[in-house]
Amino acid sequence: MKILRSLYNWTLTKAEHKYSSWILSIVSFAESSFFPIPPDILLIPMIIAKRVNAWVYAFICTFSSVLGGVFGYAIGYFFYNSIGILIIDAYHLSNSFNVFESYYNEYGILIVLGAGFTPFPFKFITIASGVFNLNIFLFIITAIIARGLRFYLLAGLLFVFGEKIKILIDKYFNILAILFFILLIGSVLLIKFI
Repeated sequence: MKILRSLYNWTLTKAEHKYSSWILSIVSFAESSFFPIPPDILLIPMIIAKRVNAWVYAFICTFSSVLGGVFGYAIGYFFYNSIGILIIDAYHLSNSFNVFESYYNEYGILIVLGAGFTPFPFKFITIASGVFNLNIFLFIITAIIARGLRFYLLAGLLFVFGEKIKILIDKYFNILAILFFILLIGSVLLIKFI
């Protein structure tokens, strides 16, 4: 937990850095297509450190995440048999991916909406959207709604309750870090057993 605490403190100090918005954008983009760490890990301390920029940071996350989602869609649509399958295999989700097709064909838009808002690995859904040929325009609109809701809701809560949340995070950091990783791993396991 000391490593996570150090990373959290480092992120708080870097939130004032002139390139922090670019780093947030890159992580948001990458998380939607191949990277395992969600942008929330950067977004939360950045807003806590500079609450006045909460809405700008939410926009950066939403815009970059949707762009990354389109990149993930392209991986699934054009390159699933080469790049896409490597990403899915890296998360040990290839068996789940085949079973997932029937659910996806029936509930595609709802799945994109749910995965975009929750800790569910969004990259899995973006690649699946391309593989299963979900309408690209519906995919983009749904991704904007889902990711926007997620990041703007988080930004709003942090904007309003920022100092209280900072105190809460500082006091219960270890417990919150464990809960976060349980949610993240639980989401991956949920996919595996669908």
